[in-house]
Amino acid sequence: AERYMRIHIESAHHSVFEYLLAMDKKLTGLTEHQKKLLSLFYQGKSDKEIQKELGIGSASTIRHHRFALKEKERQAKIFLALMELLKEKDKHAPAFVPVHKTATMVDERYNITQEEEEQMVKRYFSDGVLKNFPAKEKQRIVILRKISNHLKSDYFYDERELNQILKDIFEDYVLIRRYLVDYGFLNRTPDGSSYWKNK
Repeated sequence: AERYMRIHIESAHHSVFEYLLAMDKKLTGLTEHQKKLLSLFYQGKSDKEIQKELGIGSASTIRHHRFALKEKERQAKIFLALMELLKEKDKHAPAFVPVHKTATMVDERYNITQEEEEQMVKRYFSDGVLKNFPAKEKQRIVILRKISNHLKSDYFYDERELNQILKDIFEDYVLIRRYLVDYGFLNRTPDGSSYWKNK
């Protein structure tokens, strides 16, 4: 699975750096200008080359941008440390379900507490069978996560095998399979012959 993921990232995005840089502003907190600068820095271009390519007045402006990005990095590290310390002390904060690493677009739909998740699973499943597929995105995420837990990690399913597993959970297994891929719970080869659970 890791090999296929690496191949996909390299073929579609050229590098993990470019993949991360292409993520939505909500996730990165970066402006388009900052993304362009980071891309040029990553390419190993000198301040003079960047100045010329972007039509920026002076090399000192590029140095200022480098400093601002370093400052942003420092702030992010401190914020992460604060949040980790807060987790240790804040006993009243609801326990949120972690977002799976390969989620395709993280937004408020992923703002799900463990209590909400348990309630949704009870409402939509009966003896491991999905009663109906929810219309609301937040509920879909919970349902798809639960279904993905039935799949083995580090295992490649052919389409027929995956269909049988999903058919035992919900009659419209094609819909479930498509959403598992769309939401980043599953990955597949371009021809759809092999599927695997994302980590």
